[in-house]
Amino acid sequence: QVQLVESGGGLVQPGGSLRLSCAASGSIFSIDAMGWYRQVPENERELVARITITSGGNTNYADSVKGRFTISRDNARNTVYLQMNSLKPDDTAVYYCNAIIRITTSNTRSYWGQGTQVTVSS
Repeated sequence: QVQLVESGGGLVQPGGSLRLSCAASGSIFSIDAMGWYRQVPENERELVARITITSGGNTNYADSVKGRFTISRDNARNTVYLQMNSLKPDDTAVYYCNAIIRITTSNTRSYWGQGTQVTVSS
Protein backbone atom coordinates (compact mmCIF):
# COMPACT_ATOMS: atom_id res chain seq x y z
CA GLN A 1 0.00 0.00 0.00
CA VAL A 2 1.39 3.38 -1.10
CA GLN A 3 0.15 6.82 -0.19
CA LEU A 4 1.10 10.21 -1.62
CA VAL A 5 0.36 13.09 0.73
CA GLU A 6 0.30 16.59 -0.77
CA SER A 7 0.42 19.93 0.98
CA GLY A 8 1.04 23.59 0.27
CA GLY A 9 -1.86 24.61 -1.92
CA GLY A 10 -3.87 27.73 -1.31
CA LEU A 11 -4.93 31.15 -2.52
CA VAL A 12 -2.31 33.64 -3.69
CA GLN A 13 -2.31 36.90 -5.61
CA PRO A 14 -0.85 37.19 -9.11
CA GLY A 15 2.92 37.47 -8.90
CA GLY A 16 3.02 35.57 -5.64
CA SER A 17 4.72 32.31 -4.74
CA LEU A 18 3.67 28.96 -3.40
CA ARG A 19 5.54 25.78 -2.53
CA LEU A 20 3.93 22.35 -2.89
CA SER A 21 5.18 19.22 -1.18
CA CYS A 22 4.46 15.56 -1.84
CA ALA A 23 5.66 12.74 0.39
CA ALA A 24 5.41 9.09 -0.57
CA SER A 25 5.03 6.42 2.08
CA GLY A 26 4.14 2.75 2.32
CA SER A 27 5.41 -0.37 0.63
CA ILE A 28 8.07 1.18 -1.58
CA PHE A 29 11.02 -0.65 -3.03
CA SER A 30 12.25 2.40 -4.89
CA ILE A 31 10.89 5.41 -6.77
CA ASP A 32 11.83 5.93 -10.40
CA ALA A 33 10.32 9.38 -10.83
CA MET A 34 7.96 11.87 -9.26
CA GLY A 35 6.14 14.77 -10.79
CA TRP A 36 3.36 17.29 -10.65
CA TYR A 37 0.35 17.47 -12.96
CA ARG A 38 -2.49 19.95 -12.97
CA GLN A 39 -6.06 19.89 -14.15
CA VAL A 40 -8.71 22.55 -14.70
CA PRO A 41 -12.40 21.89 -15.35
CA GLU A 42 -13.19 20.52 -18.81
CA ASN A 43 -9.50 19.82 -19.53
CA GLU A 44 -7.32 16.77 -19.27
CA ARG A 45 -4.62 16.43 -16.67
CA GLU A 46 -1.36 17.93 -17.95
CA LEU A 47 2.26 17.53 -16.90
CA VAL A 48 3.74 20.50 -15.04
CA ALA A 49 7.12 19.18 -13.93
CA ARG A 50 8.85 15.86 -13.44
CA ILE A 51 12.09 14.70 -11.84
CA THR A 52 13.83 11.34 -11.81
CA ILE A 53 14.58 9.89 -8.40
CA THR A 54 16.82 6.84 -8.68
CA SER A 55 18.81 8.35 -11.53
CA GLY A 56 20.47 11.77 -11.59
CA GLY A 57 17.56 14.09 -10.95
CA ASN A 58 16.79 14.89 -14.57
CA THR A 59 13.93 17.38 -14.86
CA ASN A 60 11.25 18.24 -17.39
CA TYR A 61 8.93 21.23 -17.38
CA ALA A 62 5.90 22.33 -19.30
CA ASP A 63 6.74 25.28 -21.54
CA SER A 64 4.19 27.42 -19.72
CA VAL A 65 6.06 27.17 -16.39
CA LYS A 66 9.69 27.22 -17.48
CA GLY A 67 11.61 29.90 -15.63
CA ARG A 68 8.91 30.24 -12.98
CA PHE A 69 8.55 26.79 -11.40
CA THR A 70 11.27 24.58 -9.95
CA ILE A 71 10.91 20.93 -9.02
CA SER A 72 13.28 19.39 -6.50
CA ARG A 73 13.64 16.18 -4.54
CA ASP A 74 14.64 14.86 -1.14
CA ASN A 75 15.35 11.22 -1.84
CA ALA A 76 15.92 10.31 1.80
CA ARG A 77 12.38 11.43 2.63
CA ASN A 78 10.73 10.22 -0.61
CA THR A 79 9.56 13.78 -1.07
CA VAL A 80 9.27 16.08 -4.05
CA TYR A 81 8.69 19.84 -4.00
CA LEU A 82 7.37 22.31 -6.51
CA GLN A 83 8.40 25.92 -5.97
CA MET A 84 6.04 28.15 -7.93
CA ASN A 85 7.02 31.77 -8.46
CA SER A 86 5.49 34.61 -10.47
CA LEU A 87 2.13 32.89 -10.35
CA LYS A 88 -0.48 33.81 -12.92
CA PRO A 89 -4.26 33.42 -12.87
CA ASP A 90 -4.01 30.72 -15.53
CA ASP A 91 -1.93 28.65 -13.10
CA THR A 92 -5.15 28.10 -11.16
CA ALA A 93 -5.85 24.37 -11.09
CA VAL A 94 -5.91 21.28 -8.95
CA TYR A 95 -2.33 20.04 -8.71
CA TYR A 96 -1.73 16.30 -8.44
CA CYS A 97 1.43 14.57 -7.33
CA ASN A 98 2.42 11.47 -9.26
CA ALA A 99 4.99 8.80 -8.48
CA ILE A 100 6.30 5.93 -10.55
CA ILE A 101 7.11 3.40 -7.85
CA ARG A 102 9.09 0.25 -8.40
CA ILE A 103 7.44 -2.54 -6.45
CA THR A 104 9.84 -5.24 -7.68
CA THR A 105 13.00 -5.17 -9.73
CA SER A 106 10.93 -5.59 -12.90
CA ASN A 107 7.56 -4.00 -12.12
CA THR A 108 6.45 -0.42 -11.56
CA ARG A 109 3.12 1.20 -10.72
CA SER A 110 1.84 4.72 -11.05
CA TYR A 111 0.32 6.39 -7.97
CA TRP A 112 -1.52 9.68 -7.58
CA GLY A 113 -2.03 12.05 -4.71
CA GLN A 114 -5.43 13.39 -3.75
CA GLY A 115 -4.87 16.78 -5.39
CA THR A 116 -4.35 20.20 -3.86
CA GLN A 117 -6.09 23.36 -5.03
CA VAL A 118 -4.00 26.30 -6.20
CA THR A 119 -5.93 29.49 -6.86
CA VAL A 120 -4.25 32.63 -8.22
CA SER A 121 -6.53 35.63 -8.00
CA SER A 122 -6.56 39.24 -6.87
